[in-house]
Amino acid sequence: MLRAVSIRDMLLIEHLELEFSSGLNVLTGETGAGKSILLDSLGFVLGWRTRGNLLRKGAARGEVEAIFDLHDAHPARAALDAAGFSAGDELIMRRRLARDGRSQAWINDRRCTAQTLRDTGALLVALHGQHDDRGLLNARGHRSLLDNLADSQAALQRTRSAWEALSSAGKALDAAKRELEAAARDRAFLEHSLEEFDRLAPREGEDDALDARRRLMQAAARIREDIARAAQALGREGAEGLIQDATRWLGGVEDAAEGRLEAPLAALSRAMEELDSAQRGVVDCLEALEFNPYELEQVEERLFAIRALARKHGVLPDGLVRLHGELRDRLEALDGGERQLDDLTRALETARAAYEDAAATLSQQRRKAARRLDAAMAGELAPLKLERARFHTEITPGEDGPEGRDAVRFTVSTNPGTPTGPLDRIASGGELSRFLLALRVCLRGQGGDITMIFDEIDRGVGGATADAVGRRLARLAEGGQVLVVTHSPQVAAQAAHHWRVSKIEKSGLVLSDVRQVSGDSRVDEIARMLSGENLTEAARAAARALLNG
Repeated sequence: MLRAVSIRDMLLIEHLELEFSSGLNVLTGETGAGKSILLDSLGFVLGWRTRGNLLRKGAARGEVEAIFDLHDAHPARAALDAAGFSAGDELIMRRRLARDGRSQAWINDRRCTAQTLRDTGALLVALHGQHDDRGLLNARGHRSLLDNLADSQAALQRTRSAWEALSSAGKALDAAKRELEAAARDRAFLEHSLEEFDRLAPREGEDDALDARRRLMQAAARIREDIARAAQALGREGAEGLIQDATRWLGGVEDAAEGRLEAPLAALSRAMEELDSAQRGVVDCLEALEFNPYELEQVEERLFAIRALARKHGVLPDGLVRLHGELRDRLEALDGGERQLDDLTRALETARAAYEDAAATLSQQRRKAARRLDAAMAGELAPLKLERARFHTEITPGEDGPEGRDAVRFTVSTNPGTPTGPLDRIASGGELSRFLLALRVCLRGQGGDITMIFDEIDRGVGGATADAVGRRLARLAEGGQVLVVTHSPQVAAQAAHHWRVSKIEKSGLVLSDVRQVSGDSRVDEIARMLSGENLTEAARAAARALLNG
């Protein structure tokens, strides 16, 4: 609910503080007194599109502040939280206009953009009239309004869930098809590659082992002759025989040497043990260097084949075993892809059937609600002097989506036999405002969170029609808040709160002045609306009669 508005230096307003209440609030006054300036100023702080330069002549800057009361479940809270603004029980929106036309905006004393004001303001205030571009005239919101009237939240949630499942099933099937198509294009490559891998059968670490064996065999021919010569030098014809001879000779004269040969003989014994170890190592090396003359060719051929296969697939030789497994898995996946597609296709068909059922149920509820709304509007239009008009809720097939497949639009025909069309194109001026009033009354219960403003809704009507307008506005304001700019005494008489807008002269300047009226002053204001500036007792009596109902 809009609780207060503060305006400084905007057009004809120097400084104005207004406090509003729930129920029906009316602003009256002569033409040109500044009633529209109040709406322009309020629209400025709410981010609406307004007239050009609103700054009061001679002022350095203008400012408008609006204070709203928010209940715990107000939809503006979620929007503010999403935008990073904290919201308590009170929301303060403020916007300042500089002489150069630039503006600054704040929400709860935090800087924000005009678009943020506009988005937030759309959840707080609805302006009904020719400039109602975000309210009832916006066809994008008609389906949501109809759903609320139909109380179809359960069906709507079921449709959203079914759409999500359908979308997921479709994406899964499309992804599987793309993978299968890509795999199918690679089938010949996979089969040929696997044939090469299966024929070669590379083993983990085989490249290093073959390379080491190859280098050994390449070196064998060059080093074997020297190793064999060394083996001969260590054998019986060489070092072994000489040490054995020396040991035998020394052993024969050991006793005569009085112990002096014990140490040399022990050293020769140790030398024989080391020599034996050396001989075994040399012999083992000779045996290792013995290979089939064709083995080097075979080792090189396999080593080169492994390395060529690795280069072909862009991996290191040690990665061939892993790649072999991956290629086999891809071919197996291709072979099983058709079975997976069948399963995913059945899942998509099941999800499609569930969505079709949910969307059909939702459409049925919408059509029932549309018939109720059309009938209710027919009953509302006649008292508003729109008895020749026809209102129709148009439901046409649209694209499938999370909220069903219905396109909803509120249309009217102002005269029998003429085609229906959008509200803002068929009706104009006071007609349009009365259509919107009737629609709001029929949708009553869906606007309690929003302050509704009607600008000169009584244009072109009077008498019983104006009285019908006033009574419907009062009924619409029950449990909520409605602001009306009016020239109709019948509408003004229905208000719970009444403000009079007038012009005053101050320091040679013409300014707007707004004062709340009650009691005799309110009687006089309604009498003025009935008879003009020359108040008579008859006019006052008529005003009292209107106020007394």
